Amino acid sequence: MARRLANALPRIEPAWQDQGNPIGGQGMVPTRPETDPDHAAVPACDGTDALPQPGFGECRINASDLACRRGDRLLFARLSFAVQGGETLHLAGPNGVGKSSLIRILAGLLPPWAGNVARQGAVALLDERLALDMHQPLGRALEFWARCDLLEPQDMNRIASAAELDDLLDVPVRYLSTGQRRRAALARTLGRGAPIWLLDEPLNGLDARSVATMGGMMTKHCASGGICIIASHQMLPAPVTRRIDIADFLP
Repeated sequence: MARRLANALPRIEPAWQDQGNPIGGQGMVPTRPETDPDHAAVPACDGTDALPQPGFGECRINASDLACRRGDRLLFARLSFAVQGGETLHLAGPNGVGKSSLIRILAGLLPPWAGNVARQGAVALLDERLALDMHQPLGRALEFWARCDLLEPQDMNRIASAAELDDLLDVPVRYLSTGQRRRAALARTLGRGAPIWLLDEPLNGLDARSVATMGGMMTKHCASGGICIIASHQMLPAPVTRRIDIADFLP
């Protein structure tokens, strides 16, 4: 299936362009990597050395005095931060506090009730919406997006391998488990080639090995000059520049 996937894709040079307006923002003080006792012993055998490493240009995302209202409930208010290339922001807090809503605001899919967001650089969003044809084999579903993203065939194969999808390319997407769908969404995110990653609960449904793989990919992405903004109630398996607890911004 991997060979058919490679032959089906056009050989076009991948490209992305900055989107949004240039913005300014304060830097962040690096912190020690977050650790989770359940995952700390997992070796970092994540296969990310096989991934293409794009040289991202300047990328930034700046949120100013954000507030989010859903129905009659004001989830958070007066939330501001700035993130630049090479940094990871962990949006923490219990379920229902507004983490997913904030990710959608940052992606431009949900208008804030107050405040504004400015971005420099293209965005890739990973959330519970898989964005893959449920009735197609996984390999075919990924082929569609690879064409849209002008991705090289060999790079798509490396991405599928790094996400541990080699044995699943012939399986219809609707038959994949929660963890397998999460890894497929990760492959889609990698293929986008965007410098800004917005990840909503990316660790849900993943076993310890896949968590380590995800952490390795996050680390590689930021080391290449990209941005990771991750909404998760779990500890992250990657170095974190700053952690914001959304509950601290309750109105």
